[in-house]
Amino acid sequence: MLEGSFIGALQPALDGPRPTEAHQRLRALIMAGVIPPGQRINIEDAARQLGVSPTPVREALAGLESEGLVVKVPLRGYRTTELLTRDELVELYELRNVLEPHAAAAAARRRDPGSVQALGEELATMATRPAPLPAIELSAHDERLHTLIFEGAGNGLITRTYGRTHCHLHIFRLSYSGTYGHHTVDEHAVVVEAIEAGDALAAEAAMRDHLDRSLARVLDVFA
Repeated sequence: MLEGSFIGALQPALDGPRPTEAHQRLRALIMAGVIPPGQRINIEDAARQLGVSPTPVREALAGLESEGLVVKVPLRGYRTTELLTRDELVELYELRNVLEPHAAAAAARRRDPGSVQALGEELATMATRPAPLPAIELSAHDERLHTLIFEGAGNGLITRTYGRTHCHLHIFRLSYSGTYGHHTVDEHAVVVEAIEAGDALAAEAAMRDHLDRSLARVLDVFA
């Protein structure tokens, strides 16, 4: 069952379509680390705290299972997914290296004015933030900027794939709470500058360099 109550994070009670709202609330709690990795989720307890019947919670958990955020344990119900292992992190970055340099190059070739503006605005939100940056803030910026690049590339499949994988990296970062420098933001700036210039080769190279450096930083926790 859940260790303690998360009701304080769920006020007010759900008032939208119950399965959808339950899914959104539970997902938000997992992504914020309120429900930690490996935690069993008791359906009846969750339903009571959400203010709904067990049925919307079951439907929400089935959806979260399809996203890889929870797993169903035979005869025991659901629990949140464990943290990524070192090998799984390496595999995740191998996938990112296949998709993201290509997306950055495509975004540079398209150079969609709206996308370019949105990328610049996202960078600007971080430019005045003093280092070190809280992990949750850096991870949120990272997700927003990479998503904008995928949208600028015009590839919905890559955008959705990223959304289903980055959540695990986000949870990993939060679990090793700490503060970070501006390395990520500086590397993002190089990628965005290449996209703004319409230089596909430079955008691809900058993204690949960023991913290599990012992986090295993430793997530091295993050193």
